[in-house]
Amino acid sequence: MSDENENTPENDEQLAGKIKGSARQIWLAGLGAYTKAEEDAGRFFERLVQEGEQLESKTRGVVEKHVRSVEDRVDDVREKATGTWDRLENMFDERVSGALRRLGIHRRDEIEAMERRIQALEAELQRLREQTEDRSEEE
Repeated sequence: MSDENENTPENDEQLAGKIKGSARQIWLAGLGAYTKAEEDAGRFFERLVQEGEQLESKTRGVVEKHVRSVEDRVDDVREKATGTWDRLENMFDERVSGALRRLGIHRRDEIEAMERRIQALEAELQRLREQTEDRSEEE
């Protein structure tokens, strides 16, 4: 008999109402959970952004310090390399000049000095010729 009482139309409506009520509560709980998660996610995202900004400002200073340190080291190495290169170049020039002198080949400045002396001698010779010509014409 009890089976018959449970299948009555009244029980079906009550059962359907309970199921509807439970489904509605589950739906509302889901909406509430979604809203809460959305709010928490927004706050969590904002907190992550703030922490990221703080970390960026801390690391920026450290990175800039390291960059300056590396730039200083590069400048030191460049100065040493330039000085070494200049010394090497001067030593090379001296050795080449010495070898050329031993072979009897004069340096450019010596040749230019000789050219100036030759020009001066030619000018003096020309002046003396002109004087001699003038004397011959007078006689």
